Amino acid sequence: MHKKSILVFLIYIFSAGNIFAEPVRLATTTSTDNSGLIRELTPYFEKRTGFQLQVVSVGTGQALRMGQDGNVDVLLVHAPAAEKAFVEAGFGINRRAVMFNDFVFAGPESDPAGIGGESDAVRVLQKIARGKHIFVSRGDDSGTHKKELSLWKKAKLKRHKSWYREAGQGMGRVLQIADEMNAYTIVDRGTWLAFQLKLSLKLLAEGDTELHNPYSIIAVNPARYPGINYLGAMSLIAWLTSVEGQKQISNFIINGRSLFTPVAINN
Repeated sequence: MHKKSILVFLIYIFSAGNIFAEPVRLATTTSTDNSGLIRELTPYFEKRTGFQLQVVSVGTGQALRMGQDGNVDVLLVHAPAAEKAFVEAGFGINRRAVMFNDFVFAGPESDPAGIGGESDAVRVLQKIARGKHIFVSRGDDSGTHKKELSLWKKAKLKRHKSWYREAGQGMGRVLQIADEMNAYTIVDRGTWLAFQLKLSLKLLAEGDTELHNPYSIIAVNPARYPGINYLGAMSLIAWLTSVEGQKQISNFIINGRSLFTPVAINN
């Protein structure tokens, strides 16, 4: 039997049916929450393992800080460079790739910046900035915000508060703000698909490889924080990266579209 299969089997044996199991505290991104993915997966995980999942939905930056402080057991996040630094500093262990989607640019149907059909993310931002069209940023140190800032850096353009607005909010709320302001924003595809029918905004630009958006799960290091629920964290990691967990991710569909593509069973 494959080593990973043995790990999954043993975790299930020790945790399944244990009604007295300590809850698993998961800090996850607002994109997995706003899209509805976590609500979809939770009952399957809880039934399989006997653990109750307690979810805190925050930006990736805040999730990593919660893990660094030992305030959660496990993280599901999407900022690879920050994740690697977190693990290398000794705060997290057993980082595993789970799934991916991508980022897209949304904006008003009239598209005054003319980004419609554009497949180069840097050119999208250049058109928005040069025309001084309103752009709503997450501004919250989330994975989406980190990606956006990396793209602005590549675009080599300064942002000005007259048209660049930092909301300091989650993805769903930022979409609502951009909709109210007839503005542009960058959004993960999962949240976009979950919200698009509630908005007048349109998906205008997509397809750049720079917009790839991978998600990983990381257990908080029990050697640093002995009080965390490490068995629960590893149960969640094992289940999400198992054939069953990956199938449930793949089966999460809104408006005929899968929101996330699982990758763990191929790694």
